[in-house]
Amino acid sequence: MSSAYTLTALDSLRSISHREWDYCANPVLEHPECGIPYDPFTSHGFLSALEESDSASARTGWAPYHLKLETKGEVVGVMPMYLKSHSQGEYVFDYGWADAFERAGGQYYPKLQVSIPFTPVTGRRLLTRLPMRAEHDQTHWEMVLLSGCMQVAQKMEVSSIHITFAEEEQWQRMGELGFLQRTHQQFHWINRGYRDFADFLAALSSKKRKNIKRERRIATRNNITIELLTGTDITEMHWDAFYTFYMDTSSRKWGRPYLTRQFFSLVGEKLPNDILLILCRRDNRYIAGAINFIGSECLFGRNWGCIEHHEFLHFEVCYYQAIEFAIKHGLKRVEAGAQGPHKLARGYLPTHTYSAHWIAHEGLRNAVDDFLESERRHVSMDIEYLDEHSPFRKN
Repeated sequence: MSSAYTLTALDSLRSISHREWDYCANPVLEHPECGIPYDPFTSHGFLSALEESDSASARTGWAPYHLKLETKGEVVGVMPMYLKSHSQGEYVFDYGWADAFERAGGQYYPKLQVSIPFTPVTGRRLLTRLPMRAEHDQTHWEMVLLSGCMQVAQKMEVSSIHITFAEEEQWQRMGELGFLQRTHQQFHWINRGYRDFADFLAALSSKKRKNIKRERRIATRNNITIELLTGTDITEMHWDAFYTFYMDTSSRKWGRPYLTRQFFSLVGEKLPNDILLILCRRDNRYIAGAINFIGSECLFGRNWGCIEHHEFLHFEVCYYQAIEFAIKHGLKRVEAGAQGPHKLARGYLPTHTYSAHWIAHEGLRNAVDDFLESERRHVSMDIEYLDEHSPFRKN
């Protein structure tokens, strides 16, 4: 590897321009023909909204420690990285590793986390600009970033690095550099060229098709109307309503909400066209809603909340409305968040997700490696079994 580069740690995205960051995070902005899909979550706008709203900060245990890679005065790579004092908000659970290490007298925290905070969606984690010169390709700078973060971890004497929800191709390269490889599963809806929702239903078995039609009828029977809002149609009044729903649900699930109210205003200002807000109204007031983010190929379902319970309304808003939107706008898939085998009956199929882990302590590393080998095998078996029970008609 060439030594003609500089690697710098940034304690805030204010230290780098949105243009320099975004040309690495989303090369399609500079090279529309590149074929790399646009990802709203790696954008400067999304990540800076987390920081500026105090959602991802040292106070909350997510101290920014982003890496910037420069060569010949140009930024060619960045990495969203955080110094973590806990394992919350990651959706790839290592609590057992931390407990075992600390019982043995080690110190697991702080650790380095390469991820999108509070966001279990797959994407590139080694964010490199498309090559502007022939001497180095994109893979070269990805490997420099990866090697750099390992050097940072060793210098800081942290216990580990965790790169979560990584793109599979980058995950493979992480394994080549000695990262331990972990797999999980999520449920994604795949657009097989459907003309409309009815065309999607026609691909399902008769029983599943009837169940979905029934759920959709019941979901809105109590005089509930559904609004889909994007761009400047989303006002502070809408964010106030949605945040009430978010607070109610997240307080019950996690005890303390991850995102502040300011985050939603900031991300709505920074990425207005990347947001789909679905709100439910009954008796002239909003009662439930979900926020989605729009990529160039994927609709990413994120947070849902409600202040009134109505049967199947969650399925209607988070799954069926998302499918209709994806079909209408020609998106290739819908990622509806973590967990949820119940999504299978609604047309969402199991798929692998990937994370990579560098662990400094040899004993812990060996123990985790043995565990992950067994876990990968069980994840693949589970996905294979669920695939056999998909809701789609058998040809």
